[in-house]
Amino acid sequence: MVASGTFGYAREMEGLVELGRLGAILPKTITAQPRAGNAPWRTVETAGGMLNSIGLDNDGVEAFVLHHLPYLGALGVPIVVSIAGHDHDEFVALARRIDGQTGVAALELNISCPNVSGGVDFGTDPNLCRRVVASVREACRLPILAKLTPNVTNIAAIAQAAEAGGADAISAINTCLGMAIDWRRRRCVLGNRLGGLSGPAIKPIALRAVYQIAQAVSIPVVGIGGVANIDDVMEFLIAGASAVQVGTVNFYRPTATIDILDALPGALAQLGAASVAEIVGTLAKN
Repeated sequence: MVASGTFGYAREMEGLVELGRLGAILPKTITAQPRAGNAPWRTVETAGGMLNSIGLDNDGVEAFVLHHLPYLGALGVPIVVSIAGHDHDEFVALARRIDGQTGVAALELNISCPNVSGGVDFGTDPNLCRRVVASVREACRLPILAKLTPNVTNIAAIAQAAEAGGADAISAINTCLGMAIDWRRRRCVLGNRLGGLSGPAIKPIALRAVYQIAQAVSIPVVGIGGVANIDDVMEFLIAGASAVQVGTVNFYRPTATIDILDALPGALAQLGAASVAEIVGTLAKN
């Protein structure tokens, strides 16, 4: 899959990526009302990654349903819609609005965005997590993925709460909270001061989180964080992920998803496996 926030609304990638080969497309996270996002600067390169503080810039759910979803729904690829609510009731309302829309295969609950006020509340408190997932589960018929933040002490406990609330899968992880400083000007580089770190630098953290979550829940785990090539994908699968999302690499090598798909059969063959399912969670116990 391609991760939310890194693939636009897919139009931008048409002609660069064979969209029909993707396992799923996750468009930019949508909110109930339009959001202008955070003040610039919003992105900055770091060693082995990127900090972003976009702030969920989007045109709101109604514009998404009217202008973007018809195009996405016609691609013939599963569309997983990422939603973020300011509060519990807004998550529920967004889920109801998307439920039943043509072409939507699932919802991903972005309960882990570090770049907006209150963005991680539902992803850091097990009770809040379970409650919001349960309410969304009651409000819609779509499969639900709960996207978790690594900025917690015990991510497995949050995953268990999401499962208890009725989540069908766990997406792990969202970005790691970080910052960049211009010491000559004695100022933060990002307009919002703090931002989310993504890219190769966070892959070890993401692998650890996926492994811990897969040991703690019985639902599938989607691995996210620093996936850029077939080796990264295979590591996540062995750790316990049933699928992966490709994110930051889309900005600098948008054909990475197709390269991975081309290389996957050969990588599976090296392990004597005919399918992904055969290798999920097969990490040896040292």
